[in-house]
Amino acid sequence: MTATLEICVDTLDGLDAAIKGGADRIELCAALDVGGLSPAPSLLYAAQSAPIPIYCMIRPRAGSFIYTARELDFMCAEITLVRELGFAGVVLGCGDESGLDIAGLSRLCAAADGLGRTLHRVVDLLPDRRDVPRQAASLGFERILTSGGQPQAQQGMADIAAMVRAAPQGVSIMPGSGVTAQNTARILRKTGAREIHASARGARNDAATGGRLHELGFCAVTTKHTDTALVAGLKWALGASEQGMA
Repeated sequence: MTATLEICVDTLDGLDAAIKGGADRIELCAALDVGGLSPAPSLLYAAQSAPIPIYCMIRPRAGSFIYTARELDFMCAEITLVRELGFAGVVLGCGDESGLDIAGLSRLCAAADGLGRTLHRVVDLLPDRRDVPRQAASLGFERILTSGGQPQAQQGMADIAAMVRAAPQGVSIMPGSGVTAQNTARILRKTGAREIHASARGARNDAATGGRLHELGFCAVTTKHTDTALVAGLKWALGASEQGMA
């Protein structure tokens, strides 16, 4: 069976491009340039009609993954909205370099009962990820997104492979960060993973992102957009890796 391709998007155009390119699942976010934040309600409502499963990021701000009680209240409210809108699941995490925030995660997972759950790359802050699959399983997570504690997944393949071996039944380890059509087959082969996560974004420098918009601080000159061709290339690479072609 071909590995699952998850594409993270932060715009409606990006969602359309990912679906057209052959994505199997979407991680719906805002602000991918800072690792992804909770998507705005307008994007949530627009994405309701998508024909593939969508997992929504639950992250109220950039920066650390240690949250106050008030922030956790807000995150629980976001999870409630995700459920009410009929999405498949949520992507979340709490913790820092000293470990996962089990109390915070327990509260969020209770709010997400009945939804699919991905533990995000907060795990890459940890000095030791060997026990994370067991902890994730006990909290009801179905997968862990990780780059193996490195900036890019291809640099953390040994760590990811160890997590794959340690994962209890029902918990999938999903490599992400820096994944492309050129390296995805090697990452899957070296880690034993059965899912892959990528943004498939290409840089675009055009009139829509320059001129007065940039001058007044409303956007960068060069922005990144989900590219249908890049998604399709990843999908092809996954299929080819199953046949020993890549």
